[in-house]
This record gives sequence, structure tokens and C-alpha cells, in this order.
Amino acid sequence: MPKRYFERLQTIDYLIRIKGTGKPAHLAKRLRISERTLFEFLKMMKELGAPIAYDRYKESYYYSEKGGFNIRFVKNLTLALVFIQGMFTDISFLLP
Repeated sequence: MPKRYFERLQTIDYLIRIKGTGKPAHLAKRLRISERTLFEFLKMMKELGAPIAYDRYKESYYYSEKGGFNIRFVKNLTLALVFIQGMFTDISFLLP
């Protein structure tokens, strides 16, 4: 997949989180993609569990629950997950 695909996904996610997408036609134009491609992105995001809804009054997509996509490589993922989940208060035994 081209890098641009992930950049667009991150942009869509950001705009949804701040409720700043505008109408589908406006968002598609802003991303320089067709409305059909935009709808494919939204469908894929929903299939991945994103609770995306559309507010007709505000004319913007939004998440009905707090959250968002994070598409980045994380070093020491196991260590980070243990720390984030708060499973242990002292994780020094995991460090070299």
C-alpha cells in the first residue's frame, strides 16, 4: 500500500475526531479523492471497529465513542502494552 493511503487514513481519522470533516463531497475534494473512495475508507474504518456516525446538523462525521486510529510502529510493544495497561506498577524486572 502506498504511504499516501495511510496519510489519508490519518487525516480522515483526525478530522472525524475534531468533528471537522464537512459534507462527504467537501471531504473527498479536500483529500483529492472521489466520494466513492471516501466511502470505501469509511467502510473499512467501520469494519475495523470505528464507531463512525454522521451529524446532519453539524454536517460532519464523528466518533460516537472516544478513540481513534494509531498507525505507527512502536518499539518494545510488549513492554509498552504492559506499562499502559497498568498490569504492573514496577516493570523493572522486564528491563535488561
